[in-house]
Amino acid sequence: MYAAPSDLEPVSRTTPAGGATRAGRSLPLVAAGLVLGLLLLVVVRLPWAGDLGMHAATVQRLRHSLAHPGNPLVDAGTPSPYYSPWMLVLGCVARVTGLSVFVVLRLAAVAGLGLLTTGVWRYVRTLSAHRAAPALALLALLFLWGPELFNWSGFLGLNSLALTVSYPSVFALGLTFHFWAWLTGACALRAAAAWWRWPALGLLWASILLCHQFTGVVASLGALAVVVASRPGRAVLPRLGAALLPGLAALWLWPYYDFFALFTAGADLEAIHRPLYGHLAARFGLVLLGVVALGLRWRRDRRDPLVLFFAFGVLVFAAGGLTGHYSWGRALPAALIPAQLAAALEAVSAGRRAVRAGWACVLGVALAVGAWTQAGTLGYVVGPDALPGVVAAKYRTPWVGYQWIMRAGVRYGDVVMARTFPARQIPAYGPYTVAPGYPDVFLADAGRREAAVSRYFDGGTSVGERRGILREYGVRWVVGPRGLAGAGTGLRKATGGPGGQVLYRVVP
Repeated sequence: MYAAPSDLEPVSRTTPAGGATRAGRSLPLVAAGLVLGLLLLVVVRLPWAGDLGMHAATVQRLRHSLAHPGNPLVDAGTPSPYYSPWMLVLGCVARVTGLSVFVVLRLAAVAGLGLLTTGVWRYVRTLSAHRAAPALALLALLFLWGPELFNWSGFLGLNSLALTVSYPSVFALGLTFHFWAWLTGACALRAAAAWWRWPALGLLWASILLCHQFTGVVASLGALAVVVASRPGRAVLPRLGAALLPGLAALWLWPYYDFFALFTAGADLEAIHRPLYGHLAARFGLVLLGVVALGLRWRRDRRDPLVLFFAFGVLVFAAGGLTGHYSWGRALPAALIPAQLAAALEAVSAGRRAVRAGWACVLGVALAVGAWTQAGTLGYVVGPDALPGVVAAKYRTPWVGYQWIMRAGVRYGDVVMARTFPARQIPAYGPYTVAPGYPDVFLADAGRREAAVSRYFDGGTSVGERRGILREYGVRWVVGPRGLAGAGTGLRKATGGPGGQVLYRVVP
């Protein structure tokens, strides 16, 4: 029977075995410390890839208007799910301090990394009192993946974390581990838990959902596993209701977007998330070691919280693949996290010393394979030229950015005509684009805007129609290939940029 320990005095289901060497306990701590140091150095560089431009644009809008920020990417007064409590805090920091958005995002990265590290430590301590368990768990979360590199926000591989460390998803994951630890303690204390703890848990749950909706699903599945594993009695059920009601109220009352509207607005997200269902063995094959560990835990306890958590995650992920709701694939961390944690914990909690030693050796090899796969992360600190050739080949070049258009005279709030890739970066500096670079569930005319951009850059579109599109959307600048300017086009070259791109000014 699972009886979770309190937050103040975590008690392992199995105490540390005698005879373990001090070196064996210290090695995971040293390795985890080195990895965290590497991530802090990555924060200094803050490599740009993926959604960084979206989050920077969100902070930009909030620093200029906390009450009515409008759409982060296009000049429209629509709500946005990116206006979360955490981004509101960052917008206030940028507004009050005057710091640049990218400095604020670096501060966000440090805060998120700290929250994640302490959250993992607290939650793992509810599962094991072994000194090395939290450090081993952190290493497993970062390296126990697969031989093929995989990056996605909300997934905790080292390379993925290096690219997303300033994202709200990392902050939300940090909150999630603290949430599970706190909930575990509350369920263990049962009636003895302070009354205020339950509403606070509900508000924390709502904050996670508002900060990053997909991580909120993972947090919810993990919370369900904690509750089921604790075998709540009748005295606990009303307290769970006392947590759920304020959480739902917070979601309902959040002023920046309608949270519950997201349940019917995900059709545009399915195609984007379909790749989550491909190359599973190559991307996550090492996690099978954790699945074996979960099997061993299940033999010892049919209601083990990690086993239940894994089962819930697999069910949601499989349901998404079978029904074509590929966005449900973002629940995959709900299967990966418990398996990774189980693999780490088995190395310190398996019965006999010889078994633990053998498991630790297998885990060490798996972590080494995962670390080698993600060795290119070092390039974000020292640069690819400083790496050996075999390691440099694993390096993924980050995006260059569009600072160059700002130096040429583009200002905050200007509308820029650009294709999808530059449209994912330009709003980070303050301008808008005609069409959003990312799916926007609240922008009703997103399809019309995307069609307008396609027509503008189509070689068969007439000069007159192009000028009409520029007037319709109030475009002041165009980022595109060479040769767009000419007699009657209404464009004048302002400057050139990387990759043959050109910035044009729209003239009467």
